[in-house]
Amino acid sequence: MSDKFRAGDAVEWNSHGSMAKGKVKKKLTSRTTIKGHQVAASPDNPEFLVETGTGGQAAHKPDALRKVQDPQA
Repeated sequence: MSDKFRAGDAVEWNSHGSMAKGKVKKKLTSRTTIKGHQVAASPDNPEFLVETGTGGQAAHKPDALRKVQDPQA
């Protein structure tokens, strides 16, 4: 399940009651800090770094993401 996303995949996720879209930047498999928040990613519990069209970044668990058509298309 954790290998279903790759860098460059267009995805969407629920963000504060609405759907946000962006692209997967990379798979996180170790503790990382993003915007001052600790992301407890590990090889057994990976998360994905995603970036919105406006440049915002966040980490999400695979179950929170859904592949979509490329937002640039």
